[in-house]
Amino acid sequence: MDTFKKSAGRTFLALLLLALASGGAGAGEFAAGLHAGYNAGVGFQGSGTFLNFTRDVPLSARFTLGYHWTSAGDPYAARRIFINNNTNGSPEKSANLWMMRFDLLFPVFDLGSQKMYFFGGARHGRYTANFNYVGGNENFDVKSNPWGLGLGFETWFAIGETTDFVAQLGVDYFGKSALQGHDTTYMPSGDDVNPREDYTYEDADAAIDQPGWEMLVMIGIRVRL
Repeated sequence: MDTFKKSAGRTFLALLLLALASGGAGAGEFAAGLHAGYNAGVGFQGSGTFLNFTRDVPLSARFTLGYHWTSAGDPYAARRIFINNNTNGSPEKSANLWMMRFDLLFPVFDLGSQKMYFFGGARHGRYTANFNYVGGNENFDVKSNPWGLGLGFETWFAIGETTDFVAQLGVDYFGKSALQGHDTTYMPSGDDVNPREDYTYEDADAAIDQPGWEMLVMIGIRVRL
């Protein structure tokens, strides 16, 4: 799994350097977008896209930052695995995911008068699940920071001289990441820090709904600047 993280990180850096190095090569323009929909949970994403930034290949490069409300997992298992075997208190749970994305976009075929684009690139998530046991004197977070890759298709429909409606459909995969909660950390490698009883990373991963395979269904507006 460390190899996957290094590979995803290198892919992200390589794509970023490609976009920056080619930024002045073409006669493209920049577009800012705001999207809403589902990606590991309901949320919003803001994006900036360098349109047709290369001279000879119709590539665009997009950077996206999103915030999503997502699933936390099993609060009873989480307390056993990260703290203790107490069962008092009424559990409340919530989770959120900050999503950073980098994509390259390439036109693949026409959809009526519009073009359909294929996109793919690197992903990085900042996931936090909170478990609060009302009346049980326990309130703690479990965090992970997974790397991933994703791909999909999208199309743009002009609704003004410089404004487009955007529709996206895709899938992301996030590799396993360390799960840290309270004073315990479970590692994919098995080098856990202060584990409870005989629990393993597999137990923690089953209890906490950190990102894995995730659908992307988003719609939004972008403005060409």
